[in-house]
Amino acid sequence: MKYLLSLTAAAMLWTANPVRADQLDLSTITCKDFVSSSKENIGLILMWLEGFYTDQDAKPIVDFDKMQRDGQQLGEYCGKNPGHSLITAANDVMDK
Repeated sequence: MKYLLSLTAAAMLWTANPVRADQLDLSTITCKDFVSSSKENIGLILMWLEGFYTDQDAKPIVDFDKMQRDGQQLGEYCGKNPGHSLITAANDVMDK
């Protein structure tokens, strides 16, 4: 019985802790910040941008070739304009 109570108490304590969630405000990211990010973060940001710039009524398809092209274009733009915001760059590159 003590084991069951201990297990239940441990489970309650474990689930009571709030999950730490990191946030990234893309409106504050510069092109320089973006290109110097880890590959993992760049991939996550690109995936988010692809979703953001996709029409609402588009089919639920992930086009990895388009994402790669957009990523290359975004990288080129950001390489030439490191002080621009990432959103400004994305508006120019991905909103076509």
